[in-house]
Amino acid sequence: MELNVRIGGSGRPLLLIHGYPQTGAMWHKLAPVLAENFTVVVPDLRGYGASNKPPTDPQHLPYSKRAMAADMAALMAGLGHKTFQVAGHDRGGRVTHRLCLDHPDAVERAAVLDIVPTHTLFNTATHAVAHAYYHWYFLAQAAPLPETLIGADPDFYLNRKFGGWSAGETGFFDPRAMAEYKAAYGRPETIHATCEDYRAAATIDLEHDAADLDRRVGCPFLVLWGREGPDACQL
Repeated sequence: MELNVRIGGSGRPLLLIHGYPQTGAMWHKLAPVLAENFTVVVPDLRGYGASNKPPTDPQHLPYSKRAMAADMAALMAGLGHKTFQVAGHDRGGRVTHRLCLDHPDAVERAAVLDIVPTHTLFNTATHAVAHAYYHWYFLAQAAPLPETLIGADPDFYLNRKFGGWSAGETGFFDPRAMAEYKAAYGRPETIHATCEDYRAAATIDLEHDAADLDRRVGCPFLVLWGREGPDACQL
């Protein structure tokens, strides 16, 4: 698997994992600050940005969080980091959760931002959460329905998503970051791969999570939500 990765700073290794529908560019304000004290590693997840977009299979295994977490573990090991700290936002938080479960000896400590575990969310979603996260159910529909609809006007789709998650405003997003996201979504293979991420979440990820319901993350683990986010309201 070839991943697009940004690396900077010095010190203990810190992996930052982005969410949907972004790339590693979403960390552009935090990464330089963190790089003052850490070696910061910022990849694009498989299927996103400039990273590879492997073919899928009927089980959506190539886009499972288990596969994505394995990518992250292999990346850090390849960079010489036997252990590391990790922070993940949104989809990246789900990858972080799986990374902690599947590769516990590698993760020193972890933080997840704006997530409830996938199994929990699907099984306890309220009306408010389902309304706010309609895309979970839309993107999980069989191909090529969401791919066709998003591909008809990907810029409109992205503007609507970011606006919906930011009180209707997109102007405070850095234009360079927005340009990177839109360039990625201008490619049909990115749209398809990111839909596969959500198809995996609704199928194989649930199986993996159900098998691990009795397991707990062993490392120090920080969980943060926005005060008015639907995840926080649910809890």
